[in-house]
Amino acid sequence: MNAISQIRSLPLFQRALWLDLCTGIPTAALLIAGAGALAPLLGLPEGLLRNAGLVLLPFLVLLALTLRAARPHRFAAWSIIEINLAWVAASFWVLYGAGLAPTPTGSVVVIGQALAVLGIAALQFVGWRQLGSAPEYIGSVAARA
Repeated sequence: MNAISQIRSLPLFQRALWLDLCTGIPTAALLIAGAGALAPLLGLPEGLLRNAGLVLLPFLVLLALTLRAARPHRFAAWSIIEINLAWVAASFWVLYGAGLAPTPTGSVVVIGQALAVLGIAALQFVGWRQLGSAPEYIGSVAARA
């Protein structure tokens, strides 16, 4: 069984975590390493972009640790969903509340990634709720979420 088949056989929650991890790693790398090149294109401060990438690093560790767990812990699951929602809120704050002047390209990129993160959070939420009714999770912390 190859890696793609293994991921497809996982419950929705774990697949959503994998999606988050597999998109988060290159995003963090791009923001950290490419902040200088992205700043003029997006019209956002280089420091903001680099710090956004650095903020992703502990989140990616949380994702990886949660994926390793045989049964994801309720606190970790909800934290991941809530952090994603906070990222979405922060993205819109950057556009409309921070007094910055992103370029049209910057606005499209920020809105696009915010919507993508919102979609991932929605998948995680639905997947987590499904785990709560799975037979192997009855009596576990997932059943009480």
